[in-house]
Amino acid sequence: MQNIKVAVIGLGYVGLPLARLFATKFPVIGFDINQDRISGLRSGTDSTMEVSDDVLQSVLKETPKMDLGLYCSSDLADIEDCNYYVITVPTPVDKNNRPDLTPLYKSSETVGNVLKKGDIVIYESTVYPGVTEEECIPVLEKVSGLKFNQDFYAGYSPERINPGDKLHTVEKILKVTSGSTPEIGKKVDDLYASVITAGTHLAPTIKVAEAAKVIENSQRDINIAFVNELAKIFNLMDIDTSAVLEAAGTKWNFLPFKPGLVGGHCIGVDPYYLAQRAQEFGYHPEIILAGRRLNDSMGQYVASEVIKLMVKHDIRIKESNILVLGITFKENCPDVRNTKAVDVITNLKEFGTNITIYDPWANPEEVKHEYNLDTVTKLPNTTYDAVVLTVAHKEYLDIDLQSLLMPNGVLYDVKGILDEGVHGKL
Repeated sequence: MQNIKVAVIGLGYVGLPLARLFATKFPVIGFDINQDRISGLRSGTDSTMEVSDDVLQSVLKETPKMDLGLYCSSDLADIEDCNYYVITVPTPVDKNNRPDLTPLYKSSETVGNVLKKGDIVIYESTVYPGVTEEECIPVLEKVSGLKFNQDFYAGYSPERINPGDKLHTVEKILKVTSGSTPEIGKKVDDLYASVITAGTHLAPTIKVAEAAKVIENSQRDINIAFVNELAKIFNLMDIDTSAVLEAAGTKWNFLPFKPGLVGGHCIGVDPYYLAQRAQEFGYHPEIILAGRRLNDSMGQYVASEVIKLMVKHDIRIKESNILVLGITFKENCPDVRNTKAVDVITNLKEFGTNITIYDPWANPEEVKHEYNLDTVTKLPNTTYDAVVLTVAHKEYLDIDLQSLLMPNGVLYDVKGILDEGVHGKL
């Protein structure tokens, strides 16, 4: 594998860990249009906390001309001499839950401007089957003037990074790979196999690899929807859902899912990509969309359960003070994209309550920009009519939550991590 130079397009939660890993074996240019992001990385700090400062600094280089290491840049000229382009941009949905491929189109245009004969473009973004070859490749051809599978080639290797997970890091997760021809598939597979210690799986086509990724998260979404529905049923029956799941989990083939809020940039989004594609072929998905509807309803459900508890405790709802613990989409991670904790907060506010959001992981400026909500990173020294734990940050386990409650206050545990003093939980 001689003369390989890799450009990673998009240095977020997926792109940066991958760029850092490739930089241990190859010269790598990490490209991002966000100049603030580039400046932060050049200083040796990753604001997403996916790559530690010492690990990042161990591969950083101060010039794009190097034999090994990572150079971060927003200058298109710096990626002109690369021959592998790995695109790791987000794939969100719009307000109507329809796939928004704008980031993919824009990044494909960027690469198209520097594409040369013999280059390979690899997409990692989660998409529905067909996006790489039917949506992205035409952009590359148009901008570059080159012909697909004659002048340049493509691959698809879906990201499997779990934000905030320090155990299952990128090199420890088996990587699915694919290429636009069998020969290119082998080259793409070899590239990843050189750095992924968990191994690789070479899929027969790009569409197979795309489909494999989108069903991974759809499957999880459906399974979580099932236990969320169980939680609703068992709460009506006054049965402890977690105790039921613990008992059922003693069977070897029972799948260990827990109820909760399902957000983030993957599980809460990817099923819509698959559903959209299915509908284009004349099939209306039933189970996939039913699971999504149920999971999307959980914020409203949690809020209504909290209000019911407050009424039972003779708490006046209007102008009551509620502390929400957590605004990120998952525990021990600063990522607030598509967080469903916002749904809980929005629904609680509709009852005229006053909400304080405490999250030591979230960036207050980002939360304000994304959701127009104010957050604090230090626990206020006051008491509340209700405390709602929406995210299982490790810091919350060290708080005496009872001391935060008014004498008749209620504690609601969405995540099921608290042992004592809980008045309600999923």
